[in-house]
Amino acid sequence: MTISPADVERYAAEYRAEEPLYPVEREAIESLPAALRAGEYGPRDAEWIVRWYFRRHLGAYPDAERRAVEERFAGADRREMKAAIADAIAAVDGTTAAGETEADGGDATDGTEADGGDLDAALAALTRLPGVDVCVASAFLWFIDPDRYPVVGAHEWAVIAEHTDLDPTYPDPVTAADYGRFRSASRGLERRLETDIWGLYRAIRRIDADRIPDRIRR
Repeated sequence: MTISPADVERYAAEYRAEEPLYPVEREAIESLPAALRAGEYGPRDAEWIVRWYFRRHLGAYPDAERRAVEERFAGADRREMKAAIADAIAAVDGTTAAGETEADGGDATDGTEADGGDLDAALAALTRLPGVDVCVASAFLWFIDPDRYPVVGAHEWAVIAEHTDLDPTYPDPVTAADYGRFRSASRGLERRLETDIWGLYRAIRRIDADRIPDRIRR
């Protein structure tokens, strides 16, 4: 199956019209990046990101596993939670936690991105938090910077792999290196299809929804 920019527009429009989470997702994408950077958010906002990651499956994710992760995260120390998110923001922005620009000189071999962000450091910061693995961390990254970081899960991986050269075998667990490969493939497809991460995400959730269902895994 091939996909065109027109297909992406159609799928994204279907998502907007039919998916019950669309309004709250749009609001979060518009408000959370600034709130997270300014530190103007509470524990419930961070907990919402964790809940959203699982509940976007609309009941398809095992309830006991979902609850276990949500409860672990809800027990996180508030200061540690804010520190981890601040460290992740500093990493993706290429700054220190104090806001100073880090020295140049990183390359792809050490996890430093061409735009100055350090994906490995961002993921390491977020996965310090209880219940947060790389997949859940990708949700935080998306709401930190929705223009650069796609969320990853089994469904997203399957669709991106079908339309790129990404290995179709979904890794279990997903590592930082796996996410880096997924992100690279996603960004390439995004450019080819003349869309952005938010548009591609909406299309992914509609593409082959019956043929490639969520794998009941992160």
